[in-house]
Amino acid sequence: MFAQIIIAVSIVVVWVFRFDNIVKEFNQYGLSELTRSFVGAAKISLATLLVAGIWFEELVFYPAVLMAFLMVCAQWAHFKVKNPFSKHVPSLVLLILSLFVAWGSCGGI
Repeated sequence: MFAQIIIAVSIVVVWVFRFDNIVKEFNQYGLSELTRSFVGAAKISLATLLVAGIWFEELVFYPAVLMAFLMVCAQWAHFKVKNPFSKHVPSLVLLILSLFVAWGSCGGI
């Protein structure tokens, strides 16, 4: 439950309150506004489902796996443009947390 909240809050902070940084990063990656909008909508939707999963556990597994997939994509984008490791850390932490949540939701914990 705590990891789900950390993931959701992190997504909202980055995609709502630090959106100007997202615009710069997606431009650096050479990705379109449509791609950025799709990724943002997907991440916010998945974060919402992770929070709802606190009360409805059956909602957790697929959003956690999809969030992990998006974080793998973020890692790939950072590697592609040769960002320093410090730029990789936030999405790497969220990847690990998402996998932890997915694992826990299917009886791993």
